[in-house]
Amino acid sequence: MATWLIYTLITLAAYVGMEFMAWFTHKYVMHGLLWQWHEDHHRPKHEKNGFFEKNDRFFLVFALPSMFCYIYGSLSPHFWVLFVGVGISLYGLTYFLIHDVYIHQRFPWFRQLDSPFSRAILRAHGAHHAKTGKEDGESFGLLVVHPKFFGRRNRQKQAGDSSEQK
Repeated sequence: MATWLIYTLITLAAYVGMEFMAWFTHKYVMHGLLWQWHEDHHRPKHEKNGFFEKNDRFFLVFALPSMFCYIYGSLSPHFWVLFVGVGISLYGLTYFLIHDVYIHQRFPWFRQLDSPFSRAILRAHGAHHAKTGKEDGESFGLLVVHPKFFGRRNRQKQAGDSSEQK
């Protein structure tokens, strides 16, 4: 198998694996042991002071394994580890663009995204933030969205249409 293909598959595997690592960390660390870092992220905007949140520390926490993979993969005979770092970095970029830019609109980009997937992501994240405490949360992932968050508006509209006809 071509070396470039192996490195591409390693990068993709690391990227996909990060969705599950992010889900696990969000559910059991952010809503568990390190809730004090994440709690301000669940507060309404009017209760926050400044641009940064304590929750932004997790950016650094997730950057450390990626940095390690870049360094170790570059300096050791295990060059493939570098591509694990690339996959982690690409997931981090995706997370930043979707979560911080699109969902929370911390930067004025991507305000007009409108697809069934982007709407499902917004609904799932809204359901997650509907709970302001660390317990009883739902929808801890970013890209893997429960099917119940797809097509919700259409079902509500159809239910409204059928009740109007009665």
